[in-house]
Amino acid sequence: MIDDTLFFMLMVGLAVSGLMLLLFIWAAKSGQFDDSSKVTQGLLFDSEDDLNDAVKKENSIKEAKSQINKKGKE
Repeated sequence: MIDDTLFFMLMVGLAVSGLMLLLFIWAAKSGQFDDSSKVTQGLLFDSEDDLNDAVKKENSIKEAKSQINKKGKE
């Protein structure tokens, strides 16, 4: 009787744990944990200086890539 109860409890526990693992994997793959409000708040509260710095950095990266491509073609 005790063996049957322990076996039943073990099987139910494993089934529930497996279900929770599958639900977690599904939620992670479908983007349930993505924080979309963080992105929008970042856009709303960026200062003009931060945006100018980002543009300068992007332009310097593009320039560096173009110089690398020119050297590779020579």
